[in-house]
Amino acid sequence: MIEKPDWPIIAFGAFCCITLIQVIYYLYFFRRLAFYRNHPSVSYNQQPVSVIVCARDEAANLAKNLPGLLVQEFNDLHEIIVVNDNSLDESKYLLEALQKDYPRLRPVELKQEAQFIRGKKFPLSIGIKTARYDVVLLTDADCIPASECWIHKMTNPFDKETEIVLGYGAYHKRKGLLNKVIRFETFHTALQYLSYALAGTPYMGTGRNLAYKKDIFFRNKGFSAHNHLPGGDDDLFINANAHSRNTKIMIEREAFTLSEPKKTWKEWMKQKQRHYTTARLYKAKHRFLLGLYSFTHFLFYPIFIIALCGFRWDAAVAVFLLRFIIQGIIWYKAMEKLNEKDLGKWFWVFDIFMFFYYLIFTSALWKKPRTNWR
Repeated sequence: MIEKPDWPIIAFGAFCCITLIQVIYYLYFFRRLAFYRNHPSVSYNQQPVSVIVCARDEAANLAKNLPGLLVQEFNDLHEIIVVNDNSLDESKYLLEALQKDYPRLRPVELKQEAQFIRGKKFPLSIGIKTARYDVVLLTDADCIPASECWIHKMTNPFDKETEIVLGYGAYHKRKGLLNKVIRFETFHTALQYLSYALAGTPYMGTGRNLAYKKDIFFRNKGFSAHNHLPGGDDDLFINANAHSRNTKIMIEREAFTLSEPKKTWKEWMKQKQRHYTTARLYKAKHRFLLGLYSFTHFLFYPIFIIALCGFRWDAAVAVFLLRFIIQGIIWYKAMEKLNEKDLGKWFWVFDIFMFFYYLIFTSALWKKPRTNWR
């Protein structure tokens, strides 16, 4: 006679396996960011740099944020390139007026749409080709540097081997639940890509705050591998070209950029769905690592509830607390590093929230991307 499976024990065993996998991620990957020590800056490491901003109908954001780029305290040669991509607003006249007072500003006017190259890639490629200097530092029109030494901080890690520097693109702190959710999700994404880079397997960066050398761009034929996609100018490019020897991170607070978060849930959800359309094109090892973490994170609470009800509740709670304590320490320390410390006391709420987050956004991995790059 075949014995029936002992489902309570199976559920508890599954919960233990899921917890073990999560703990491994925290102790192997995420602790690297949580306990990371920035290397002291050395002023003699400055080198010429081209800052590149692509903008389409962004006159209001340029008027607000561009002065933060133009007054940077950077002693070496540098330029601020703004690629005005077929704008129909007053961007051209604003840039011309600013250029009179700031000779380092170099507007590039695009008056034609690129054929068969979707999204932001064509204007960004033009900006990189126009750049006079070997190091290019990228940000967006809706971003402002967190300090006047942003250029210095972001370019300081470059040396003979380093070709890519990953930065943190934060959001302004505002009142309300949506602001906290957006900042947590941004933190959680950065926790992963910065920790993976420290572990020697970089897989993405964010175009809000990213630097690399022109040589790596031209050597790898720019964005040609994914020109047909509207996104990927930051994450897919880094995924294809970053490795353990040529990539560093910079997370000093003076090196952050700051953006205004979306004002409504609908706008934020559209933004996140657009971002996820490129993840399916990451390298297989990155898809596996990211997928395993997300899958076990998603299952953690449902399996915990099953194990709690069907097995010894004290054993289930003990396993739960193991992860809870490790996660709390590492998240809190990492939030301190990224200046998101005010989110720390709510980490357990955000952890539960991630179950619903995965439910909502996983489908975006299979959706057809939109053509608009904004």
